[in-house]
Amino acid sequence: MATILIIEDENSLRELISFNLQSEGFRTVEASDANEALMLLEEIDPDLIVLDIMLPGLKGTQLLNILKTAPKTATIPIIIISARDEEDMIVRHLELGAKDYLTKPFSIRVLITKIKQQVSSKEERSNMTIEYQGIVLDEENHKTFIEGKEVVLTHKEFELLKLLLKHPGRVYTRNQLLSNIWGFDSDVYTRTVDAHISSLRKKLGEKSSVIKTVPKIGYKIE
Repeated sequence: MATILIIEDENSLRELISFNLQSEGFRTVEASDANEALMLLEEIDPDLIVLDIMLPGLKGTQLLNILKTAPKTATIPIIIISARDEEDMIVRHLELGAKDYLTKPFSIRVLITKIKQQVSSKEERSNMTIEYQGIVLDEENHKTFIEGKEVVLTHKEFELLKLLLKHPGRVYTRNQLLSNIWGFDSDVYTRTVDAHISSLRKKLGEKSSVIKTVPKIGYKIE
């Protein structure tokens, strides 16, 4: 069940959105201002956020910027709802990272359809992501993150790490790694594997300890 965080200070609208989402099988969490939302986000990990711009205190635009720059919330899809319909305003929020922008008054059915599309898309993207002890591999974009910070790997380093992370605990011989990553199998080239593992460990920093050497055999993730 996907969780939707609704941040809207107008009680009747927030409750209407929540009721309709629950009718569609979603779990909803409500916040009437940005501070309440930030406190909730310390406890929950929503699949999507519906965000009003004109909030009391910290504005929706400021909150959007905070959420898109924080590693924990940067990938959560956000749909803006607002009475502001100026083109510059819409473009600004889309450039800040919002996935969509609906102007009030809007159709609840349209909002729910857009939410379903975003949640479905997020689920598809999550299937292309490998996470292990603070290491995240984004297969779709070929990117690696350590505790939220991007680490640049070569193609072979990325493929090595991906293969090992997909099968934690499994021991791969050097020849198996050569065959899977380089496409050939020969004892003559096993030093190539060792060199790439050494480079990979350096780039992983404190997380390098997840790659274990199995003496006289090969490597595994532990």
